[in-house]
Amino acid sequence: MRFLHTMVRVRDLDESMDFYCGILGLSETSRIESEEGRYTLVYLAAPDDYETARNAKAPLIELTYNWDPENYTGGRNFGHLAFEVTDIYATCAALQAAGIVINRPPRDGYMAFIRSPDGISIELLQAGEKQAPQAPWADMENTGTW
Repeated sequence: MRFLHTMVRVRDLDESMDFYCGILGLSETSRIESEEGRYTLVYLAAPDDYETARNAKAPLIELTYNWDPENYTGGRNFGHLAFEVTDIYATCAALQAAGIVINRPPRDGYMAFIRSPDGISIELLQAGEKQAPQAPWADMENTGTW
């Protein structure tokens, strides 16, 4: 397992970029804009991690800017921790066997979500290409929130 990023939702992307980059000194490593999803994702790295982060080797901060305004309350502005795993199905099976609820099963062979005992969302992402859908995961519904 490899730590990938921590996601934080932001209300004003320009103001947040000024804070994280202009004041804290982080640097943008990549950006994704989705017209369909109506969001922008900006990945930032600390100065000493910038070069390795560009090669997907250092943990990042993901700023998520949703284009439709929302007032984030109750910790909703903190999104999730993300980890890359070598086998999404084996990881989820081991977690489930340990009594962990798989809130968002890996139906797509690529992504799953669980929650920590304190309710922190944890995203699990398949390393490399996504796996072919498999039972029992392919037909499992979401449980709770993730």
